[in-house]
Amino acid sequence: MKGYLLAILWGLVVWFFAILFFVIFGKQVLFTPGSHLFIVSTVILLAGTAILLLVITFLYVMFDRSENSALKFGVIGTIVGLILDTFSLANHRFIFPQLSESQIIAFTVWMSFAYALYLIIPVLVNEQRRKV
Repeated sequence: MKGYLLAILWGLVVWFFAILFFVIFGKQVLFTPGSHLFIVSTVILLAGTAILLLVITFLYVMFDRSENSALKFGVIGTIVGLILDTFSLANHRFIFPQLSESQIIAFTVWMSFAYALYLIIPVLVNEQRRKV
């Protein structure tokens, strides 16, 4: 368990800042699914998410020099985030009181893609590190 503590902490920090972003800016960046703005905003949010996850993964592997640390970060961070998002979605009226039901659906769509990125990007970083 001790070997996973750093990944758990980083996963908590990543989750906290993602939730905080949508608590603060969700009303402005989440749109009704099916609308033109939904597609545009989701693509922009996912591009930003990919860039941030790439930077965060590279930062993480600077602190955790163990073999396959990027993979550990991706898997553990995804587990931590999905567990916490289960509770945040179940209690969305308290956590995201300013968001409409359609915006909660838009958040869930972003979240699903973001967790796919949370798994894919560390795999790519791990492969890149192996080649060097």
